Amino acid sequence: MKKQQLLLLLLTLFCMPLLKAQSQNDRVEIPLYGTKIPNEVAGPDEETASTEGGILRYSKVRKPTLAVYLPPKGKATGTAVLICPGGGYGIIAAQHEGYDVAKKFNEQGIAAFVLKYRLPDVKTSSQPEVAPLQDAQQALLLIRERAKEWQVNPNKVGIMGFSAGGHLASTAGTHFQKSYINNPKQTNLRPDFMLLLYPVISSDTSIAHQGSFDNLVGKNAPADEVSEFSNETKVTAKTPPTFLVHASDDKGVPVQNSLVFYEALLEHEVPAELHVYQNGGHGFGLNNKTTTDAWFERCINWLKSNKFI
Repeated sequence: MKKQQLLLLLLTLFCMPLLKAQSQNDRVEIPLYGTKIPNEVAGPDEETASTEGGILRYSKVRKPTLAVYLPPKGKATGTAVLICPGGGYGIIAAQHEGYDVAKKFNEQGIAAFVLKYRLPDVKTSSQPEVAPLQDAQQALLLIRERAKEWQVNPNKVGIMGFSAGGHLASTAGTHFQKSYINNPKQTNLRPDFMLLLYPVISSDTSIAHQGSFDNLVGKNAPADEVSEFSNETKVTAKTPPTFLVHASDDKGVPVQNSLVFYEALLEHEVPAELHVYQNGGHGFGLNNKTTTDAWFERCINWLKSNKFI
């Protein structure tokens, strides 16, 4: 009897961490690069994580990772979304603009991948202005090359971004013609769709979020380097279909960023949908507390109407 009780105790102790992980829907986080990180400048790993005002923040990211959130196998639709949290290219707001959103997508049968990308820094990269884009392209490459393993349809892989993460997502969606990473299999690096939440888009000083551009290309960068990342000017007929959300009273990133991108999409006949809320400010994540309308539901409806789900 004692032997049976001991076995039962050992089995319980073994299963407890598994049950805890399952109940918390713990993420599986993998290195973004299996080999050397492109353009890496050698140095100590000084990455830090902190929580301020209930917001989880990563800073000084040197080793980019991909957090994998997969829906139950029986519920998987095959659709996947790469999520780029915001933070002005100075920090990464990984929880409310990343992990929380990924779990919400899983409820809809959508695989979600949260990108902890390198922040532009001469201490970590010899080309800091393209480091985030390299990481976004590498993440898209990984998702498509491991699509079968993750039950993903490689033709239904989109990208999502919040604030400066929206700039990164829109950069991936407008600069895909050039591979900024090693891509020996010539894997498709174009997102199939974009979901942009209060995104930084334009370098036009009348509407720009200057802090994001200063962090990305430097305060005294030449005009041509700055304009290269003014993404409303990079839209073509091949730009992916796009869903945009913004608030009129956004004092951080003016709503005009979404408006000029939407107008460029219309000009090139790219399918697009724009939702502008009267209030909400900046950085509301999943929940705009000023309205009972849920942008996430509208996003799912848009994905369905465009047959991405």
